[in-house]
Amino acid sequence: MSENGRGQWQTRAGFIAAAAGSAIGLGNIWRFPFITGRYGGGAFVLVYILLLIFIGYPVMNSELLLGRKTQKNPVGAYKALAPGSPWIIVGFMGVLAGFVILSYYSVVAGWSLSYIFKSGAYMAAGSDAANIFVSSISSTFGGIFWHTLFMLLCIGIVYGGVENGIERWSKILMPVLLVLLLVLIVRSVTLPGAGEGLSFYLKPDFSAFSAEGFLAALGQVFFTLSLGMGCMITYGSYLKKDEDLPLDAKYVVSFDTIIALLAGFVIFPAVFAFGLEPAAGPGLTFITLPAVFSQMGAAGHIFGTIFFILLTVAALTSAISLLEVVAAYFIDEIKWNRKKATIGMGIAIWILGIFPSLGYSTLSNVKLIKGFDILDSFDFFANNILLPLGGMLIAIFIGWFWGTDKALEEANRGASTKLGASYSFLIKYVIPIAVFVVFLNSVGILG
Repeated sequence: MSENGRGQWQTRAGFIAAAAGSAIGLGNIWRFPFITGRYGGGAFVLVYILLLIFIGYPVMNSELLLGRKTQKNPVGAYKALAPGSPWIIVGFMGVLAGFVILSYYSVVAGWSLSYIFKSGAYMAAGSDAANIFVSSISSTFGGIFWHTLFMLLCIGIVYGGVENGIERWSKILMPVLLVLLLVLIVRSVTLPGAGEGLSFYLKPDFSAFSAEGFLAALGQVFFTLSLGMGCMITYGSYLKKDEDLPLDAKYVVSFDTIIALLAGFVIFPAVFAFGLEPAAGPGLTFITLPAVFSQMGAAGHIFGTIFFILLTVAALTSAISLLEVVAAYFIDEIKWNRKKATIGMGIAIWILGIFPSLGYSTLSNVKLIKGFDILDSFDFFANNILLPLGGMLIAIFIGWFWGTDKALEEANRGASTKLGASYSFLIKYVIPIAVFVVFLNSVGILG
């Protein structure tokens, strides 16, 4: 517990596990492989890594230093550094993003949770993986049940607090995640014909790459690191004042990248080994991969179950950070205790999540933003509007309002490798422009 009575990370390993867990989620294991397949394999991976270094890492440092400097949630951070100014709106955007994202994230995570028990269905003779998935998500009771179960898991961990809840469980869940990934990689790369998938994944072919692919890579960097949604400001607020921020940010970005790259080693060898389509889109996880497992014989039961446990663990480590953002606001600003904030906001998010859960059954005729169904509309609002704007405004706030000199002073306190002029240049000029381009593209103004 810190001097101001807030929770505090007890160990560096605990913080890194929690922050990496926030970054590592469905975006790494579900989204990264299918957009890599869509935009040319190795070429996309190379661009993605470069953008992680030059955009993801500086923004990660920026959010962590705002949190540590103020010891506040996203709203409180802006209130402390820019009192009486409109910048507080950026903090509210982060809290709102966390609220909205978790409402539908829990629904998709619930699908993954249900698939832990579905290996018997897609392994059955003559089964159709696509039909199984459609029947699964279109079940009114089933969708709400798995969404509820996942939210209960999430609430239970955040209820335990920073030290005994988030830190404790992150140190357990992250090693489990890595072990499960490695088990699946060994199986996948040893399949007959896996070499073609490895070649697709590792050899850059820029003839298949495009400006759209670049924008997709930049968007993936931004979203996968949990930037712009208040998570890293909140987690940074629980850091001790002498914590080495640049080093911690390197660890978090590195672990997030490693997990995403490892997920590719699971998926592409298996997809090519069985002659499936690497650019299958979002269905790659819930339709294509069960088809792969069904062709593995008896071992498919085991590896299919392991994979969806892995996906659920990854989703849970991200979900607890989203709930913590919302709970921290009510604890700090509204003065609720942790029990009331966690349970109250957990229930509110669960209620909102019922709507996207029913979007494939009783509410399937409801279309919202740009004709999207409810879940895709929630996703578009959060990931294509709130997050890019939030990330861009954070860079502008530090670069042009609060000042990079103050940011560098805060970030470099206790740092073994200090940030310098390159950080200032990226935050002031490169990142606002790059993220603004992504935002224009995402809302359809470009291209």
